[in-house]
Amino acid sequence: MNVNQSVPPVPPFGQPQPIYPGYHQSSYGGQSGSTAPAIPYGAYNGPVPGYQQTPPQGMSRAPPSSGAPPASTAQAPCGQAAYGQFGQGDVQNGPSSTVQMQRLPGSQPFGSPLAPVGNQPAVLQPYGPPLTTAQVTTQLSGMQISGAVAPAPPSSGLGYGPPTSLASASGSFPNSGLYGSYPQGQAPPLSQAQGHPGIQTPQRSAPSQASSFTPPASGGPRLPSMTGPLLPGQSFGGPSVSQPNHVSSPPPQALPPGTQMSGPLGPLPPMHSPQQPGYQPQQNGSFGPARGPQPNYGSPYPAAPTFGSQPGPPQPLPPKRLDPDAIPSPIQVIEDDRNNRGTEPFVTGVRGQVPPLVTTNFLVKDQGNASPRYIRCTSYNIPCTSDMAKQAQVPLAAVIKPLARLPPEEASPYVVDHGESGPLRCNRCKAYMCPFMQFVEGGRRFQCCFCSCINDVPPQYFQHLDHTGKRVDAYDRPELSLGSYEFLATVDYCKNNKFPSPPAFIFMIDVSYNAIRTGLVRLLCEELKSLLDFLPREGGAEESAIRVGFVTYNKVLHFYNVKSSLAQPQMMVVSDVADMFVPLLDGFLVNVNESRAVISSLLDQIPEMFADTRETETVFVPVIQAGMEALKAAECAGKLFLFHTSLPIAEAPGKLKNRDDRKLINTDKEKTLFQPQTGAYQTLAKECVAQGCCVDLFLFPNQYVDVATLSVVPQLTGGSVYKYACFQVENDQERFLSDLRRDVQKVVGFDAVMRVRTSTGIRAVDFFGAFYMSNTTDVELAGLDGDKTVTVEFKHDDRLNEDSGALLQCALLYTSCAGQRRLRIHNLALNCCTQLADLYRNCETDTLINYMAKFAYRGVLNSPVKAVRDTLVTQCAQILACYRKNCASPSSAGQLILPECMKLLPVYLNCVLKSDVLQPGAEVTTDDRAYVRQLVTSMDVAETNVFFYPRLLPLTKSPIESTTEPPAVRASEERLSNGDIYLLENGLNLFLWVGASIQQGVVQSLFSVSSFSQITSGLGVLPVLDNPLSKKVRGLIDSLRAQRSRYMKLIVVKQEDKLEMLFKHFLVEDKSLSGGASYVDFLCHMHKEIRQLLS
Repeated sequence: MNVNQSVPPVPPFGQPQPIYPGYHQSSYGGQSGSTAPAIPYGAYNGPVPGYQQTPPQGMSRAPPSSGAPPASTAQAPCGQAAYGQFGQGDVQNGPSSTVQMQRLPGSQPFGSPLAPVGNQPAVLQPYGPPLTTAQVTTQLSGMQISGAVAPAPPSSGLGYGPPTSLASASGSFPNSGLYGSYPQGQAPPLSQAQGHPGIQTPQRSAPSQASSFTPPASGGPRLPSMTGPLLPGQSFGGPSVSQPNHVSSPPPQALPPGTQMSGPLGPLPPMHSPQQPGYQPQQNGSFGPARGPQPNYGSPYPAAPTFGSQPGPPQPLPPKRLDPDAIPSPIQVIEDDRNNRGTEPFVTGVRGQVPPLVTTNFLVKDQGNASPRYIRCTSYNIPCTSDMAKQAQVPLAAVIKPLARLPPEEASPYVVDHGESGPLRCNRCKAYMCPFMQFVEGGRRFQCCFCSCINDVPPQYFQHLDHTGKRVDAYDRPELSLGSYEFLATVDYCKNNKFPSPPAFIFMIDVSYNAIRTGLVRLLCEELKSLLDFLPREGGAEESAIRVGFVTYNKVLHFYNVKSSLAQPQMMVVSDVADMFVPLLDGFLVNVNESRAVISSLLDQIPEMFADTRETETVFVPVIQAGMEALKAAECAGKLFLFHTSLPIAEAPGKLKNRDDRKLINTDKEKTLFQPQTGAYQTLAKECVAQGCCVDLFLFPNQYVDVATLSVVPQLTGGSVYKYACFQVENDQERFLSDLRRDVQKVVGFDAVMRVRTSTGIRAVDFFGAFYMSNTTDVELAGLDGDKTVTVEFKHDDRLNEDSGALLQCALLYTSCAGQRRLRIHNLALNCCTQLADLYRNCETDTLINYMAKFAYRGVLNSPVKAVRDTLVTQCAQILACYRKNCASPSSAGQLILPECMKLLPVYLNCVLKSDVLQPGAEVTTDDRAYVRQLVTSMDVAETNVFFYPRLLPLTKSPIESTTEPPAVRASEERLSNGDIYLLENGLNLFLWVGASIQQGVVQSLFSVSSFSQITSGLGVLPVLDNPLSKKVRGLIDSLRAQRSRYMKLIVVKQEDKLEMLFKHFLVEDKSLSGGASYVDFLCHMHKEIRQLLS
């Protein structure tokens, strides 16, 4: 987006403005005076104190252009949702219609009382005497007329508000809502005045593109530079700027000369001329007071008295709100990338190429660098010196997914077998042979690209070089021509110098009262009968090599002998849980096909055996110890599938107590909620890793189970945690079984060790993910599947060279499902730069946010949450301030200029700050926060992208016959039309929102009921109906689920229903109930932080 131009600044909220005679207006700033009434509401857009769950009243449709202005008495029925003003079928994403739905006038002041500004008289009463025409003229004559925006006078306090209104940098903004200099709801308008008369267009000094905005100055009053008083929405005429991320609004050509597309200033006047453009209705967040009367409206009734005011003289202009369509839109950026980069394959032959976004479908052709499906970096052009890196503050990190699944059109990495000699490596740094190694002396030696050591080429590996110095067999050898490949490992790479046995799966089932009562045990045993036929297998193998075993437990453990020679399974009970041992070896781990009859008999008997149990207590640590000891006795690696229902309070190692305490939230002790209660779990995890025992935990809690402690073992062994709160078979069966099937069938690498090597100048210093580290270099994983990532941060330890660039090599040693020891290698070459502009031009925001979220989510273990939030905001401000100072063209301090590659950094960072871990709402439990925290730790870039910024898809806008996904709209309540239905997904949740004015035919086609009121709120499954709409929606839901690593349970949400509060939590561009800022407000706050750094 090239909008590096300045534009006249916006008058701040609360500042009286010139206007025309005869129109009245309430006091927007709530200027204090002797007779000013107390402010009854919180800040504009803020939750109403004492009425947090109550939507605002007074929403109604605007009149048609020929009708009268709306009556202020037309209130929404009590309990009506905040977006009830949108008529059926209103299009809210894209060009606005001429008649728009608007807020009704109200007379509540917005925000805190503001001091009088500039040379304008203080308004002492809410309805005090307005400015005279003479005063307007005087004011205009004193304004600066040139196009360049003048710098603000030095700041005195906070300019437009009491000094106390400055919120902390953490983004946890109090309900007063004033971000220091930016009164609530006001934001920097997009500077897009290219070629407009009277506006100076600064030239870009750096070649990197940028997006810019012009907010008001934070220090002292600032007068707009304009040629005369402007009507709402007016500015200078001129050609429109084509912006990739501007959601379309009416074309400027249709406007009279002198109008600007800077967005609404409040409800529109009645449309008197067909040429006048419409504007988007604004409703960012739900719970602010309705807006006051607007210019060009008469009083609410044409002849009604406007109490307390003198008719005639002009009134101040309303505060101007930033048009959300004028700030960078994630949807537009995603759409542009799909259009520009989704058609051609991404060829990896060139060093330092930035790949397409994770949201774009593209094919990869490996020509020497690893596919972005395996490695994504925060920047593909890294600074040559540590000083440059410190100045920019852009974290240098790679998100590595070593066993990522590839689409069917792309080939899996080739397996190279070098025989007994094993893979060729550098003698000094032990890096593996790769395309960047340089062969010298006619091919007899090679120079390592990582440490520059010269090595001899073994005779059996020798090959001549061509005239360019390349080996003539380079394209026949994957390790010389591809970015990713595998080596078969020799016995030297195996434990105890002997090849491993095939791994085993042990199913450990809680049979306490809770598990039996909910029907979980019966459901699970029934499913396992068929699921055991689908254990992962190698390549074309007819059957899986994996052996299986079964344990049930409550406060004692039951082991089962399912040897094929037995007629019936045998049970052995171990009640001494303090000193765990495995009572049988032969017959515990068996081949499924050989013991099928005995296993089926056991799975039939388990639900019956424990049907009348009254045992409510469970153990946890001894169960994992038993599984690990069984694997140790069988001398193999493997995985434990643990199905657990309650807090382990039985007398045993790892016994826990209920320590859930919401009073700790927002205190220094909050971090203890994320830490394990006892060290026993970490000790156990360490032993599991040494044995190659990975743990997957399925939790079915009805109350607090201390996820923070129970998830330690899965987290450190490379396993997964699944949580089904208040499990009910009829509601949660499909989700649980789908997750279980996928978890059992997915390909896993066992007993793995990963190391990341780098060329001289940088080194790996920090690691994030689900793994254990016993030293500073080796990432140890008892198990690693295709969904897990390891995030690695790099720091400089020397100067880098622009010519040679920087290299990464990720090597993963693991045991395959068939018991084969392998090495998977991924190589990536990056550019190095001496100019900051090159760094900023080659960053990837999605990867940056993935890293920052993981950094923050680890930070909450040791620091107060507020400090973690402050750190994130400060780092983001430093990144953007460095760009502004060193790369952007000189322009007014009033402009917010964002690098093209990072223009979505503020919106995405705000989503991280508002997430449940960093800013929980009242309904979010401690277990939920701990669950999400460990989940995000090993997410890949695509998963964090949709998790923090959910996709919102309108379903009735696209043609029914269309097979493609409907285009998404921005995650804001403003985008919802009550005549439509929407799907919202974030990788874990799936909502179907139904507007109250939805057409009857649509309701009938989808839900098989005749009216909106008959739809069951909270419905979890759509009826299977034979009509095009039903097929399309169900097909879309299935395709969304197929894209995600976990099954998303559907929840149908009706407009104005109580479940809607849950749905609105995911509309991340709006202000959140837990106090999180709206996108517009956070952008203002970010701009203030940047300006403070620059000054």
